[in-house]
Amino acid sequence: MVLLHVLFEHASGYALFAVKEVEEIGMLLPQVEESVLNIGKFNSMVSLAAFFPFKSAQAALENMNAISEGVVHADLKLFLETNLPHSGKKKAVLGVSDGKIGAALQEEFSISIQTSGVVAEITRGLRLHFHSLVKGLTAQAASKAQLGLGHSYSRAKVKFNVNRVDNMIIQSIALLDQLDKDINTFSMRVREWYGYHFPELIKIVSDNSMYCRLAQLIGNRKELSEESLESLEVVVMDSAKAQAILEASRSSMGMDISPIDLINIERFSNRVVSLAAYRLELQEYLRSKMSQVAPNLAALIGEVVGARLISHAGSLTNLAKYPASTVQILGAEKALFRALKTRGNTPKYGLIFHSTFIGRAAAKNKGRISRYLANKCTIASRIDCFSEIPTSVFGDKLREQVEERLSFYETGEAPRKNVDVMKEAVKEAGDISAEIKRKLEKKEKKRKKREKKLQELEANGETNGEAEVENGETDSSIVKKKKNKQAAKEVEAQVEIPAAENKPEATDTPSKKKKKRKPEEVEVPVEETAAAENGAEDNDVPAKKKKKRKSETVDAETAEETPEAPVPEKKKKKKKESND
Repeated sequence: MVLLHVLFEHASGYALFAVKEVEEIGMLLPQVEESVLNIGKFNSMVSLAAFFPFKSAQAALENMNAISEGVVHADLKLFLETNLPHSGKKKAVLGVSDGKIGAALQEEFSISIQTSGVVAEITRGLRLHFHSLVKGLTAQAASKAQLGLGHSYSRAKVKFNVNRVDNMIIQSIALLDQLDKDINTFSMRVREWYGYHFPELIKIVSDNSMYCRLAQLIGNRKELSEESLESLEVVVMDSAKAQAILEASRSSMGMDISPIDLINIERFSNRVVSLAAYRLELQEYLRSKMSQVAPNLAALIGEVVGARLISHAGSLTNLAKYPASTVQILGAEKALFRALKTRGNTPKYGLIFHSTFIGRAAAKNKGRISRYLANKCTIASRIDCFSEIPTSVFGDKLREQVEERLSFYETGEAPRKNVDVMKEAVKEAGDISAEIKRKLEKKEKKRKKREKKLQELEANGETNGEAEVENGETDSSIVKKKKNKQAAKEVEAQVEIPAAENKPEATDTPSKKKKKRKPEEVEVPVEETAAAENGAEDNDVPAKKKKKRKSETVDAETAEETPEAPVPEKKKKKKKESND
């Protein structure tokens, strides 16, 4: 008797199902197919042995990525070790839907794995009735889990490295080729259209974009005069050509044209000129992208040809995987298969024919130099694909090697050995990469310093705010204390006033002065309180002012108290006069 367990991977977790009466079910496979649709019959065949729910969406994504790559995840290993029966009379068999993960499980657990036969039908039934077989799982929750995991899995597969965007190169080179075709077609249309009015201009100016700019500038040829010669020279960049255009316009045999037709021609030629300008911008963008993504390939064979190779291969990684023989005839597949079919000569080169090296080689050496160039292109693409820090050092050295090989075919001068050249390249690349790493580290340090400063400033701002609040509270308490002191002084002064009235009249003057002084002293704290309320930031300044004002009042009191000394002399004089 065979004990069959089926592993089912769901977005919510792993499930292990025990299948009843395996031999009978295996013999009656058509009945199994029918009972899959009926939940009652299917429930009698299969029972849930164990269920392991995923802790989070991230854990679910990690497990699904491992399963798709045919790797046994730690969660799956623990789940099967815990719940699979390892000993007993019955032979344990594990049913798995995917053969790749089945092979990995067989290596891991050394148990028999079944992927075909009744397992496929049972898996189909489990997929259909999973939410009803697991307690606490609804159909809505299961569908939500599947949708969320599907989105995250697809996003993880689609994501790419921003610094190695070869997709942008593929789109740019495709657009560049399309623009070349369109500009050529449109400029031919402008030539034909404007040629009715000024046919001689076609022979004088051969460049398409220049012809469109001239058609836009000249307009009606009858209005062309000596004054417009300078503007013609600016466009044509040749005084002789500008003079020839002026003379041809005077003796032209073209037909007259209406202003409306001229407006349409000018508009169309303006569009062609703008397309030509955009093509130059796109070529510059492609050059910058190639210097970032594949600098060595661009240095060896040129930006445009290198981009075409990447586009034809599908990606830089695919190009790096190709052997040199495939890169040599990449782009000449039709000619290759036609030659194989007719048993003719196979093509010697494909897209790499557009490089300058093959054009410079003699006819007998074109095949040899194309083979050598394809070999170097493969090396350059592999370096670009798998190097961490992109540099064009290897591309420059490989280009020098191709140049030396060309001169060897022509003059017989022996080129340098590949080992010596690569040693030099490795040394230079190491120096450059070290310098780049140093710069990156400096940038990282500067960035960290800026972040620390910002954090410190934010922390200081918070502490300053708290300090300001505390200072405001202390100032208010100081003001209250001073008010209490001033009130106590006023009470004392009122008590002293009757005592002063009992004294002789001569002593009235200082008491009156004292009365006047006290309200002046009382006015000082009022100004201080207003200053404290208006500006909480200048907390230290009012305190100093208060001290100064206090000292001033004390000095004033002492200065005014000094004239009280001569009072006894006056009394003595009065006493003497009364005695006399």
